[in-house]
Amino acid sequence: MIDEVFRTLVEKTRGIEGAKVENHKFCVSVHFRNVDEKNWQPIAQSVQDILDKYPRLRRTHGRKVLEVRPMIDWNKGKAVEFLLESLGLSNRDDVLPIYIGDDLSDEDAFKVLREGNRGYGILVSSRPKETNAVYSLRDPNEVMKFLNSLVAWKKVEEGGCILNNRRTI
Repeated sequence: MIDEVFRTLVEKTRGIEGAKVENHKFCVSVHFRNVDEKNWQPIAQSVQDILDKYPRLRRTHGRKVLEVRPMIDWNKGKAVEFLLESLGLSNRDDVLPIYIGDDLSDEDAFKVLREGNRGYGILVSSRPKETNAVYSLRDPNEVMKFLNSLVAWKKVEEGGCILNNRRTI
């Protein structure tokens, strides 16, 4: 069903400059961030037409994105819980989950990590906003710097380094 929805939305939005449709296997995202505002309504109508045709699907909203997904109790927070449990990481003290996101739909994941003191959510936003994330970064460049710092720190931790003729861990 999701593949058919994806193909239909690609076809319906083909003539709308800037529209981008993504198939995420379990849901379809229709991005309109780069679409002229006068074309937002036709995109919304295309999504509504899908919902009318497939009553077992629902629409969720993000930042200039509409998602079409099954009507099941599932969100990114539940996905984080599922991954931690299925990978055997949910009750470990030697694992620190970090979730980085820039969309309203990421708030469920931030909340799961924060409420259970299970990890850290990091919101990517150029402006301050209410969030369940513990930390924030301003843009993708800051995300890259942060991730590079984590990698460098992990390499030092694993191999240690020599500072002032003393081995550190």
